[in-house]
This record gives sequence, structure tokens and C-alpha cells, in this order.
Amino acid sequence: MAKDPKYNEDSIKSLDWKDHIRFRPGMYIGKLGDGSSQDDGIYILLKESMDNAVDEFAMGFGKKIDVVIKNKMVTVRDYGRGIPLGKVMDCVARINTGAKYDSEAFKKSVGLNGVGTKAVNALSSYFKVQSVRDGKIKVIEFERGEVEKDAKVISSDDNDGTTVQFTPDEKMFPNFKFLNEHVERMLWNYAYLNPGLVINYNGQKIVSENGLKDLLTTEINGKIIYPIIHLKNHDIEVAMAHYDNKYGEEYYSFVNGAHTTQGGTHLIAFREAVVKTIREFYKKEFDVVDIRNAIVAAVSVKIQEPVFESQTKTKLGSQDMGPKGPSVKTFVSDFLKKELDDYLHKNPETAELLLTKITTSEKERKEMSGIQKIAKERARKAALHNRKLRDCRSHLNGDDEKRLDTTLFICEGDSASGSITKVRDVNVQAVFNLKGKPLNSFGLTKKIVYENEEFNLLQNALNIEESLENLRYNQVVLATDADVDGMHIRLMLITFFLQFFPDLVKNGHLYILQTPLFRVRNKKETIYCYSDKERQNAVSKLGPKPEITRFKGLGEISPDEFKHFIGKDMRLEPVIIDSKTKIEQLLSYYMGKNTQERQEFIIDNLRVEKNLVNEEIQ
Repeated sequence: MAKDPKYNEDSIKSLDWKDHIRFRPGMYIGKLGDGSSQDDGIYILLKESMDNAVDEFAMGFGKKIDVVIKNKMVTVRDYGRGIPLGKVMDCVARINTGAKYDSEAFKKSVGLNGVGTKAVNALSSYFKVQSVRDGKIKVIEFERGEVEKDAKVISSDDNDGTTVQFTPDEKMFPNFKFLNEHVERMLWNYAYLNPGLVINYNGQKIVSENGLKDLLTTEINGKIIYPIIHLKNHDIEVAMAHYDNKYGEEYYSFVNGAHTTQGGTHLIAFREAVVKTIREFYKKEFDVVDIRNAIVAAVSVKIQEPVFESQTKTKLGSQDMGPKGPSVKTFVSDFLKKELDDYLHKNPETAELLLTKITTSEKERKEMSGIQKIAKERARKAALHNRKLRDCRSHLNGDDEKRLDTTLFICEGDSASGSITKVRDVNVQAVFNLKGKPLNSFGLTKKIVYENEEFNLLQNALNIEESLENLRYNQVVLATDADVDGMHIRLMLITFFLQFFPDLVKNGHLYILQTPLFRVRNKKETIYCYSDKERQNAVSKLGPKPEITRFKGLGEISPDEFKHFIGKDMRLEPVIIDSKTKIEQLLSYYMGKNTQERQEFIIDNLRVEKNLVNEEIQ
């Protein structure tokens, strides 16, 4: 029998603040990542720096924030009051220190736990904080949380305010990059939630006049049946509309300026209150699905001392608006009962259009009920034994600490799915196996989701029929061959998601797996190359006549090799839909009828690839 490991005084270790953050970063910033996903750690670092600056604006100090991202270095400068000079060190290098414990000073702030800026400091290879207050300045510089320079307080002619400058640590975030699309979306959200706040980002001016109405105007992608309903009162703002020819529900929710991508109690309250108010207005017991089908809405609430389910603040857990109430549910319900009801009475044309939309959805749902019943029975059986799904143990809609790492790979063919299945991390990685090319769903009704077994089982595996809140995997990854057929399958799947579940894409859950095109090796070293340029560099590095293999499909990559491509160095390309992109037009052009315009585009962009691999081998 093996001896028990030694357990004595030496086994007990105490970590200081920075070591604890670096040892358990997930507790503070969620997943690490490389910047391809909008919830990757580097954006949380930016968010934590922005939260403090925005809180100053919200309290009435400073009307602008300067943001610069250059060469992986981030600079955030606000024009608020500045950190009290004697407490600058404590605020950035002493855990659980901050002004926001005093609810009178920051009644409805974003940051509450005194952790955010410390996490930025600890997880940065370089961190600098500068505070200007009442004609004096204090500057401190750090390296991975260790003080490198602690300058004395001196006089300054600069405007009051705080500057935070940092470079994320590449030891924690290997090969990271800031994607402009993710940064801009975050900064625009701050602008929408704080009308009048000017954010200067790399020379671009970001400002909103109409709050959530501007957000919805930007994000709406398709035809809506009535003008945006914009309602605002103390501590709550709502904007909503209904699409003409879309399915599902699309929400943007916020608490004290934090983008709660996973929703929470305020979003649940809103969804329930919309149903209740509309039923009472029309005096009809409409089905929940018919009322909320094709809704697009944004809701923002301000809560005193909010409780989030994690430090990343993606899901609200608070039951009450503050220590003295009322409940979140009552507050939201009372607001909509008055404001939405009043709006519909004052705008009878909108009320009529909404009624028509609800009754149309009802008619379509009843026509589909038979198909849905069969599909749900099939899905129920599949839940017990889904031959297409190789599930993992953790899920996004659970409470496991690894839930943000959960990934579903959608593969084509048995060979590719077999390789991934053999080497995946069974705790957080699941595999869904496609059989050939999926159907082109463009222009089809949601009826096809239930009639097509493969689509129905995929919907069931993701658990998104009712709401994105129930999504089981944080990353949905298209793992197809890098050839014409593989590209075609990708387009079919992207079309399916954009057509029926656009919020899955908009919320940054859809990715494409990048796998190597070439393997270049000699007896000493193997290099995997993801582009022709990387292949050329590898050939130059390894010397004369290395062995070059061109991977034509995922099934050709052995499981022993595949494990490197879905592990910690996995390369994912996010599917990003720019807010300026009109999805309907995009899909119509690429996936609609074969128009003369598209034919000409294809002809103009045809190119012939030489077989360079064979040439070099010869």
C-alpha cells in the first residue's frame, strides 16, 4: 500500500493578494483566452478599468474618458475626482479596498468588491496608475503586481482624474490580441447606458444621445413591425420592438452599466412583466411564446449593492433593488404595467400592429403543433441517447467553475468526430456529428427546425429552443475541413444560426476551428502551419528537404496530433457580425437565389492555386 503524502505545517501555504489572483484567475476574470471571444480575460481587464471611470461620470464628475489601445498596451484616462493620493497604493494593490463599500459615495456603481483594478494589476506584465487631484499627482508602476516605481507626490497642472495603463501578461494570456470589434462593442454599450458620456477611442468619438433606443437601432437587423418603444424612469430603462419575419427572442441586459450577457433576475422579471402587461392590455390570455416570439429588447436597471453570480458580473443574482426593497420582480413589473400600458393606449397603431404579430405567431404555432410534438418526442428520446452527441460533464447553464470553458464541436463525418472524441477533455468538450451537408435554411420557416432531424437534434443539444439563457456550451465551434465542401458546410451552419438563433452569434458564442494546413518536420522537430507563409517559414527553419504533409481533411489528422489543436493552444476564429451588417441582405446575397450579381462576383474572384507542396518535395 502506498504511503499517504506528508501533511504537516509545510503543507499549509498562504498566498498574498497578487499570487492568489494569478493562481486562481478564473475567480476574478472568468476564462483567460487569447482575445478571440468577447468574454476572454483581456476584455474583462479593460472592463474593470472602464467601470471605475464610468462610475465617476455616473456620480457627476468628468464628461469624457480617453481610451487608447496600441501595441497591446491599454490606457484608460478619466476626468473625475482622481483617487485620493494617499490611497492610490491601497486601491490598486490591496485586496478588498475601495470607496464603493460606502453606498452613499457610490450608490449604484458597477464595481463593489474592491477587486477589479487589483486583478488588472496582478495579471499585467506592466501596470501604471496615475492620479491627479487638486493640483497634485501620484504615480505608481508595477510589474506583475510587484512595485517597480513609487513616485512621490508632486505638483501638476494636469486636469483631475485617474489614468490606468496596462499590458496583459503574456504568461497568463499567450498570443493574445485585442479585436477591435469586441472593444468597440463594449465601449458603445458604455455610451448607450450613459447618454452624454464621450468616449474617445483611438481617435474615434463614441457618444449616444438616446440611450437604449440608440443601442436597439444599431443592433436591430431586419424589418420591425412598429417603431421602437422607449421607456425610461428612475433606475430603469427599456427599449423594445418585434421583428416582422424572425424567430426567437433577442435581449441586451445591463445592471449598473455592466453588460449581463447571461441575464439574471432583472431579465427574468422583464420577460415575465412583458407577458403580464400585454395580456392585461388586450384582456386575452395569449400564450407566452406568441407574445415574446421575435421580440428584440434592451433593459437596464440600477440596483443598490447588486449581487452578481461571479466577479465578471455577467449574471445578476440580486432579488431586491436595494437593502430596503422592493424586489426586482415587483419593481420591473410595476414599471412596465404603467409605462408600457400607457404607451400602448397612447399609440393605438403600435398596439394594433403588435396584436397582429401575436395572432400571426399563434396561428403559425398551432399549425406547427403536430410537427413540434413529434420533434419534441424525438428530442426527448435523443436526450436519453443522442447518437449524434458526445456530451461533456460540465455545462454553461450549470454552476461548475469550468462552465465558461464548455465547448461543443460540430463536426462533419465519423472520422473527424472520432479523432476529436478520442482526445477531447470530457469535462468541458462535447462533440456533435453531422451527416453530410446540412440543408440551406435561408428563407425557410422555423417549421424546418422541427422537421429536419439533424437541426432539431442540434437545437436540442444546445438547449436553445426556449431561450439563449439555457445554452449548454459557451463556445459552439464549427470543426469542418478546410476545403470547398468544408467551407460550404460552415456557410450552411452559420446560415442556420443567423436565421433562427441570431443572438447566439451576436453574443459571441459561435467560432470556427482553425486546424493546420501543413505539417513540416525533420527528425528533430515538427512544426504545424496554419498558412502558406507559416509553411515557408518552417521550411526555412528546418533546413534542406524537410518532410511536408498537406492535411486535406480533419479525418487525416491522427488523434495523437489532434489533441494539440483542441487543447490550450486551440485557435478559434470568432464569427462576428458587425452592427452595420444587415443579416437579411447578407444571407440573401450569399445563400439566396443564384443571381447574375453573385455569378459575376465568383468569376471575378476565382484564383488558381499551384501545388507548391509537391513542387518543393520534388
